[in-house]
Amino acid sequence: MAVKRAGLSAKKVKTVQAAGMYGDGDGLYLQVSSGGTKSWVYRYSLSKRRRDMGLGSLDVLSLAEARLARNDQKKLLNQGVDPIEHRNADRAARLADLIRSEHESITFKKCAEEFIAAKQAEWKSAKHKQQWNNTLRDYAYPIIGQLSIAKIDQAAVLKCLKPIWTIKTETATRVRQRIEAILDYAKACRYREGDNPAVWKGGLEPILPNPTKLKNIKHHDSLHYDKLPNFMSELRSEVGIGARALRLAILTATRTSEVINARWNEVDLDKKVWTVPKERMKAGKVHRVALSSAAVRLFEELPRINKFVFPGMSDEKPLSNMAMAATLRRMGRTDITVHGFRSTFRDWVAEKTNFPARVAETALAHQLTDKAEKAYQRGDLIEKRFEMMEAWASYCDSHKAKVVRLPA
Repeated sequence: MAVKRAGLSAKKVKTVQAAGMYGDGDGLYLQVSSGGTKSWVYRYSLSKRRRDMGLGSLDVLSLAEARLARNDQKKLLNQGVDPIEHRNADRAARLADLIRSEHESITFKKCAEEFIAAKQAEWKSAKHKQQWNNTLRDYAYPIIGQLSIAKIDQAAVLKCLKPIWTIKTETATRVRQRIEAILDYAKACRYREGDNPAVWKGGLEPILPNPTKLKNIKHHDSLHYDKLPNFMSELRSEVGIGARALRLAILTATRTSEVINARWNEVDLDKKVWTVPKERMKAGKVHRVALSSAAVRLFEELPRINKFVFPGMSDEKPLSNMAMAATLRRMGRTDITVHGFRSTFRDWVAEKTNFPARVAETALAHQLTDKAEKAYQRGDLIEKRFEMMEAWASYCDSHKAKVVRLPA
């Protein structure tokens, strides 16, 4: 492109059409492209190397404004600063400030929700997502939910943990682990920098008591097996689907989630087996429940309304997970929990029967802790469990009501 050396005027800048570089002096040029586009260029030399720096379009800068811009760049050059490098560094700094500002606007809660959405596909059940949401909602969001994820420090994490560390240790441990995972995610996404303030080793360990050494672990309140037959007699007089679900949970020694989500296509009453798919099991393995005759009768008494054995208010939803607990409250039994009946069953097997412990543990869908036993026991002891569950159902139904003779 030819370079025109003549000085420029406002009129010439406006009227010139031929492609070329039109000099104004002191390194300022009007560049006209073959397509007629006009822009300003500052040409200078640094360390014997010529450089062309674009200043902007004629639509943006007039001749007078282009001269002022050229003068600003000359000042930098006179100070030994490369104008192009200076501009690039300034742009990078402003971009970093913009990104930092955007990241500081991301709250812990927003980041947590983003993390859960990204990771939930690998979790084995919707219940796992609900557990994450519940623990964060109850113990993290009220304290750090609205804080910038970039500014969460150890003091903020401790505010979440200290109030519950010694009284709800298991829950507090989960809260810490979940905060740690969210902060790791935030760092990977470049929302924050530095060490994770929720890590245990080398972080919170010197500050908080070791959770494995705290003796405040509280198990689910259970009913002593001696009182179970009388309780079952009372339960049979209760009406409502929640009471029936609770009876099945007790007769099968299963968990709340397994009962309320039971589907009719999982139940084979002829074989007296209820097969719970692995997606709904805590251990992530298919579990066959051996049904006693009493449990089979209970299934047979239930109406088949939709796919759920215990349907909820909607056709697409099962019974609420609070329905069985509500039944206990109606009975005035706030001293025990639904899950506690599994302990009742386990204590009864251990203290009142000769059934092997591993048979009871298999019925409860507990993972075997002995590696050698786990390696050799490949079956699920279903035949032995049929016998045990019949004995358990007979015991549950063993209450003898007193007969009171009424006067004629």
